[in-house]
Amino acid sequence: MLLHEDRLFPAEPATRAIARRLYAPIRDLPIVSPHGHTDPRWFAENKPFPDPATLFVKPDHYIFRMLYSQGVRLEDLGIARKDGGEVEGDPRKIWRLFASHWHLFRGTPTRLWFEHAASTIFGIEERLSPANADAIYDRIAEKLTQPEHLPRALFERFNIEAIATTEGALDDLRWHDMIRASGWGGKVVTAYRPDSVVDPEFEGFSANLDQFGALTGEDVHGWSGYLAAHRQRRDYFRQRGATSSDHGHASARTANLSKSECEALFARVVAGKASAEDADLFRGQMLTEMAKMSLDDGLVLQIHPGSFRNHNPQLFSAFGRDMGADIPRQTEYVAALKPLLDAVGNEPGLTVIAFTLDETSYSRELAPLAGHYPALKLGPGWWFLDAPEAMLRFRELTTETAGFYNTVGFNDDTRAYLSIPARHDVARRIDCHYLARLVAEHRLDEREAAEVAHDLAYRLAKEAYRL
Repeated sequence: MLLHEDRLFPAEPATRAIARRLYAPIRDLPIVSPHGHTDPRWFAENKPFPDPATLFVKPDHYIFRMLYSQGVRLEDLGIARKDGGEVEGDPRKIWRLFASHWHLFRGTPTRLWFEHAASTIFGIEERLSPANADAIYDRIAEKLTQPEHLPRALFERFNIEAIATTEGALDDLRWHDMIRASGWGGKVVTAYRPDSVVDPEFEGFSANLDQFGALTGEDVHGWSGYLAAHRQRRDYFRQRGATSSDHGHASARTANLSKSECEALFARVVAGKASAEDADLFRGQMLTEMAKMSLDDGLVLQIHPGSFRNHNPQLFSAFGRDMGADIPRQTEYVAALKPLLDAVGNEPGLTVIAFTLDETSYSRELAPLAGHYPALKLGPGWWFLDAPEAMLRFRELTTETAGFYNTVGFNDDTRAYLSIPARHDVARRIDCHYLARLVAEHRLDEREAAEVAHDLAYRLAKEAYRL
């Protein structure tokens, strides 16, 4: 395996040389990871990761969705079933199965991320294959027992300045409390993800709502008490470092109903009489309510729409949510975001970050919106769009209208901890690739491009997320 120093840079020699010069001063900048799904328990307990399969394969839906597409059963990858049914428990067997299918990842970002981690963290320079699977497994397993490969040591080695995890509204945040009490200097903060008590179609919504009320002491079956409970929980999260909320709704729809209309809609939701239209309208209203709350408490509002979640009902039934069967869908923003933007879009002190899984909306909708409204910023390409070509398309389709400074840099949005440096390195290289083209075409001078490269790699994310 060879990590070429010029990977992802332009093939044309003169432009490649510019990209090299732009990349050199930013390659080792601190990592700001403002949105992701790493487990705060790792940093709280600081215990060794158990084995290579548990570290690389089982938590990474990019990996197991590809293997599943080629007929590999999730049970054979050790993925836990909801019913407690039997799954493969030997991590070495799981690793061998992974290695025997490594060729499936040719040309994918997953290969870039994995090989970056294998090389830079574990010193492995040989491409994974069935022939060397055991040797590579043994080398990684041995290193995982060493102090320098514990979660906190890796955090410092990765030069992570700050990382945000994502927890649900009902989470007690015990691991964040443990991190804070430990005296360790690593900055690990949470983010408020209230989908389970905002989406009437979320499984167990009624029971979740009851728990929400018990947790806050508010009458969450009335509209005013329900909003008060959210304010209380947001404050609880803020006390544990949260600077953002996150909302993974099916669409970007927002609403701005009157108080009486909200009360009537919420009454139908609480009574379990909400139609599909009611559920969608309620989610939209709550995005606007959360934006209004952000004016008071300063949390950045992230909107992650466009995923047809749990598309495979058999997988959802057997394994639950987030099992790699979420599929991008067409998403509309101009009309969808208008009620929210009518209410708060002109507020310069508010930050609303819109993401998409539908890149056809970049130049037609999102860039023009972000290029006008002070409150709106564009999130980077995430799930399915965090590949090199998609990252380039993001810059090509948004810069002409929104510029660089109505975007928020890069976030890795991952639960695969060891891939974080790799993902940021890919983003930095791709941005230098794009900026080098602008310099070569005399659209930017190199000094300007160097400033932009630094801002995209570090400053914009830090400032947008108030980290």
